[in-house]
Amino acid sequence: MRIVTWNINGIRTFRGGIKKALDSLDADIICVQETKVTRDLLDERTAVVDGYNSYYSFSRGRSGYSGVATYCKDSATPFAAEEGLTGLLTNHEGAVGCYGDQADFCSEELQLLDNEGRAVITQHRLMCQDKEKMVTVINVYCPRADPEKPERKQFKLQFYKLLQCRAEAILKNGSHVIILGDINTSHQAIDHCDPSDIEDFNENPGRKWLNGFLLGVRQEEERNEDKPDEESDVTSADPSHGGKFVDTFRYFHPTRANAFTCWSTMTGARQTNYGTRIDYIFADYQLANECFISADIMPEVEGSDHCPVWGQLNCSLLPSSKPPPLCTRYLPEFAGKQQKLSHFFVKVQQKSSQPEQRDALPASQEEDERRENLNPFGAGNTSGKKRLLTLTSDSNIPKVKKTKTSSKPQGSLLSFFKPKLTNVIPSTEAPARQCEKTLDEVASSQNSQKASREDVSSFVSSEPEDTMPVFDSPQLCPSGTTEEIEKPTKTKPLTPLPSVGHSAAKKGASSVFWKSVLRGPPPPPSCKVHGEPCVLRTVKKEGPNMGKQFFVCARPQGHASNPDARCNFFMWVDKGK
Repeated sequence: MRIVTWNINGIRTFRGGIKKALDSLDADIICVQETKVTRDLLDERTAVVDGYNSYYSFSRGRSGYSGVATYCKDSATPFAAEEGLTGLLTNHEGAVGCYGDQADFCSEELQLLDNEGRAVITQHRLMCQDKEKMVTVINVYCPRADPEKPERKQFKLQFYKLLQCRAEAILKNGSHVIILGDINTSHQAIDHCDPSDIEDFNENPGRKWLNGFLLGVRQEEERNEDKPDEESDVTSADPSHGGKFVDTFRYFHPTRANAFTCWSTMTGARQTNYGTRIDYIFADYQLANECFISADIMPEVEGSDHCPVWGQLNCSLLPSSKPPPLCTRYLPEFAGKQQKLSHFFVKVQQKSSQPEQRDALPASQEEDERRENLNPFGAGNTSGKKRLLTLTSDSNIPKVKKTKTSSKPQGSLLSFFKPKLTNVIPSTEAPARQCEKTLDEVASSQNSQKASREDVSSFVSSEPEDTMPVFDSPQLCPSGTTEEIEKPTKTKPLTPLPSVGHSAAKKGASSVFWKSVLRGPPPPPSCKVHGEPCVLRTVKKEGPNMGKQFFVCARPQGHASNPDARCNFFMWVDKGK
């Protein structure tokens, strides 16, 4: 029997490939945490996987938050399954039971502890050494103690207390117990990349709870410290340390360092293995001593900020003939008894996302109707326009408010930033009325020259379309006024300016202009140790520096002794620059 736990940081990232991901782990029971999916967002391909039966716990208060799921191969089908630790979410037969003494918890507190979808329990039958045994698998995603929210620290400790109460009650009832998942606390200093102060490190409340929950292990006196970890003997339990459960990884690898299961993706710490070990497989000591044959981590498996952890038992599973009622295949939306509301929106969206189908006509339409749609404004077709309007009104194409169109050519955006024209040869892209207005102002300042309206009109009408008049000084534009002007002595044809986007010269001028206007941010500074360009970061933590930007070394975070890791360069961004 092989069992795996993995915080996947969102199960929808496996959409379409969940079965491939499960098969690659090659385990009988696969427990995943932080699914980040609520029941209304769970799709059938993820919930009902061929060859597996699955059991989910969803967050009731927040969407896209928390959540756990247990996938069992059909050959490992449990005979009981339950959501949560308190029993308040159990309303069906096939529950695990054994809730222990919950007198220390009020009813409201119990409800809140199970409200975030943090636990799924399955119960299985094993055949170990010709003896049938029962094992209960508790898949948990323990809360994180947010430093900014003191109430979450207490919530985390209460969850630990409830988990221990339930596990010990099941163990007392005669079943072996395996607790696995994201515990969100590194137990010992060897499980942390940088335990700064060892005294404060051990004073952490979560570590204190682990010290009391786990059965201490001691190293054999004859054990050779120089042996590789794989060749060493298994450690034995130390009854002087309380607890009833064993950390199976440390049971087989008590001195292995740098064995981490979680890394920060913000700092790229996985590249330098600068992480923590917070994902575990705990088992009661008897089961670990008699049935577990190995346990290890899988840091080579990517896809999340955590890596999988696995354990191997020398037992064979005895599957149940029928999954318990909690199985997702029995949910009404997946059993064919009820459709999700989201299904209706998906169908509408798929229909509207295929505009090419609007042109397709039903097979029953006649050939002339097909031609009519292909050429609705063809010669002799009087009903084409009307039909096209009818089709448009019946389709799902959104109506757009009509705007007045102008026959004048549209000028480029660059023309608005050019200086005002003072000569009488306006650009072919400038409107004629603007030219006339400008020249009228010039003409009004020159009161000594006048021209008749008739002369001006005849002059304008005789001018070719691709030429514009060039006047001698004083310069006047024929604007239909009654002032007299001098006759033009010559005309000069104008060459139209090339449009933006069609001329390399125009593109170059536009690029130079915009670069002069929008200079962009200054180049980042280089860190002092590596001499490499830094990266820009923003403070997102609430406080006086919220929103401020700073530069740090671009290399991934790592231990100070690692030359390939990030150096300690730091510089605030000067807003004045």
